[in-house]
Amino acid sequence: MKPKKILFLESLLRLMVVAVLKRHKPSIIAITGSVGKTSAKDAIFQVLSSKFSVRENQKNYNNEIGIPLTIIGAESGGRNIFKWLLVIYKWAATLISSNYPKILVLELGVDRPGDMAHFMSFIVPMIGVVTNVSASHLEFFSTVEKIAKEKSVLVKSLNETGFAVLNVDDELVSQMEKNVKATTLTLGFNQGAAINASNLKYNYQENMPDGMSFKLNYDGKNIPIRLKNILAGHYVYAALAAVAAGIVFKMNLVEIAQSLENLKSPNGRMNLLEGSNGSYIIDDTYNASPVSTSAALDTLFQLQTQRKIAVLGDMLELGSESQTGHLEVLKKAFHLKIDLLLIIGKRMEDAAKQLVIEGFPAEKIMTFAEHKEMVFALQDIVKQGDFILVKGSQGMRMEKVVAGILANPKDGKKLLCRQNREWRKKAYLTP
Repeated sequence: MKPKKILFLESLLRLMVVAVLKRHKPSIIAITGSVGKTSAKDAIFQVLSSKFSVRENQKNYNNEIGIPLTIIGAESGGRNIFKWLLVIYKWAATLISSNYPKILVLELGVDRPGDMAHFMSFIVPMIGVVTNVSASHLEFFSTVEKIAKEKSVLVKSLNETGFAVLNVDDELVSQMEKNVKATTLTLGFNQGAAINASNLKYNYQENMPDGMSFKLNYDGKNIPIRLKNILAGHYVYAALAAVAAGIVFKMNLVEIAQSLENLKSPNGRMNLLEGSNGSYIIDDTYNASPVSTSAALDTLFQLQTQRKIAVLGDMLELGSESQTGHLEVLKKAFHLKIDLLLIIGKRMEDAAKQLVIEGFPAEKIMTFAEHKEMVFALQDIVKQGDFILVKGSQGMRMEKVVAGILANPKDGKKLLCRQNREWRKKAYLTP
């Protein structure tokens, strides 16, 4: 149960936002999904902002308080009453201003039952995007089907003039098309998708990854898409969502493709960084679920290098699926022939013990109780040309591991996620 102060604040912000939206009438693009929301939001913003006035969520403003603050264009007041008075001033100024974005791109964080209905009570999206449905936040929903039902509220809320953008490679998302009044734009690698990707390949320059490319197929037209700054194959879905948004806003495919060339992934999301001893780090430490960790392992597997190391922390908020989710991820790491596995967290450790019982080689697994121990081990282990994937849930603070093995530790503040003063001061507590 939320404290009364939080409930009051949410209600007040909701009323303020309704006034702003009624005054300015921006087109709203709302994005939900278990994983891939932020990358889809970033890609859509990248494309549309090349031609229109667009605002997107900043920081982690994707919840009941963050979404209204994004719409108002203000920062959280935290525990400071004077800063909240500043929010009210900003709101009043926004109401009378004639300079408001034409498009809002909003990532909706849905963690508990009823969250989506709350968002739909004060925003009316023109476009609803569903990236996928998986076991993230399962402890609050009990089944993946219930998560899908919650996220489907977004596209069911769209009216006849709206557009539902659905990833049909995901079965649960594909099923959402049945009860949608809006025009549906499907996307995926599936050849039946209206916006289809094919021929995905990684590009190399002097034996180093240099982004990736794929062929976009839409309405009988084929066009190459180059993602020069992107390493993760699952970013193709983000690019396709951006293509869908561009099509709705009547941009041509060449314009869309040119905009996507400059797309970059945010800190902590599959970024390639220079590591110690001539190694390379794939920094995917922002968060983790079985689906996103599996996708990251796929990327590591596909890269051309002699040795591949996976450094994995616990995946949290999986509820009853926690044991299965951790075990399946570790099994995949071995099936993909990852050379060495370093793990931290009780859930990963328990899964590793079970894996050894099932016959996987114990010598390929190293377990640690603290980040510092893991860093010291990596500093001794890694060598030139190694690729090191580092991933775990936010609560596992895996960015601490990346910080310890960067080629230049001073770069950490600008390259890593969660580097604000408040977060860095927080002590690590084992989840």
